[in-house]
Amino acid sequence: MIAMAARAGISVLVLVLVTAAIGWPRAVAAQAAVTETEARAFGLNQEAALRLSQSVVGRFPSDYTMSDRAGKPVRLAQYRGKPLLVNFVYSGCFKVCPTSSRALRKAVDAMRERFGVNQFQVLSIGFNQPEDTPLALRTFAAQQRIDDPNWELVSPRVGDVPALARDFGFSYVATPLGFDHTLQVSIVDAQGRIHAQVYGDAFAADSLGEPLRQLLTGSLAAAPVSFSDLIDRVRILCSVYDPVTGKYRVNYAMYLEIAGGITFILAMLAFVISEWRARRALHRSS
Repeated sequence: MIAMAARAGISVLVLVLVTAAIGWPRAVAAQAAVTETEARAFGLNQEAALRLSQSVVGRFPSDYTMSDRAGKPVRLAQYRGKPLLVNFVYSGCFKVCPTSSRALRKAVDAMRERFGVNQFQVLSIGFNQPEDTPLALRTFAAQQRIDDPNWELVSPRVGDVPALARDFGFSYVATPLGFDHTLQVSIVDAQGRIHAQVYGDAFAADSLGEPLRQLLTGSLAAAPVSFSDLIDRVRILCSVYDPVTGKYRVNYAMYLEIAGGITFILAMLAFVISEWRARRALHRSS
């Protein structure tokens, strides 16, 4: 009798263990499904987010005072004078923000190599306030190996975040997994106007570099420039993106076109001067 009871107990125990083994993956999958469903329920309306993002192109964001990684106050207006790339991050993000920041860093490195180190600036704004402190952003920058002297990470005031985000067409919403937010880089011209929006989490150098190059070369005739600055602008104009290497390279055909154009202008000028002198000499002789 005791042996039969023992065998029955063992059978029940085995049945419980087998049921648990079968049910555990299902329970985990069900929990994951619930989490994903909740995240979708709390997620962004992508069409509305895109409309907001595009609606600010051509507009001037207001001026805001923020804190840099050293805790010093900086104003958004301080970044005028050169083109500016602006993106929004939150330091607690463990996947999307680090991935997009690393992709942006590679694109920026490629553009710096061809356009010049000081031709444009980058600003990353920590929107999860008050969590994204200067210390948190300093740590985030170190983790993503952001050591560019013309790339700053800033903490806005808590009350300024909604208006600041609207000004740049940036949408975000809290979810059970963190934040669902627009993946974009705003390209701002030297006057502080939003020139273009670039989307995604794998920014290539050409997606950012082409609109940036338009701004850099377009300002060539906007104001007097030094000879060295003129050389830089011509170098920028004669750059093309190589998708094989993921970098910009020199387009020598552009140099030849520019040289040919200058030669033609000089030849025409010499011809006009020669004709003017010939007619002047003929007038004197008569």
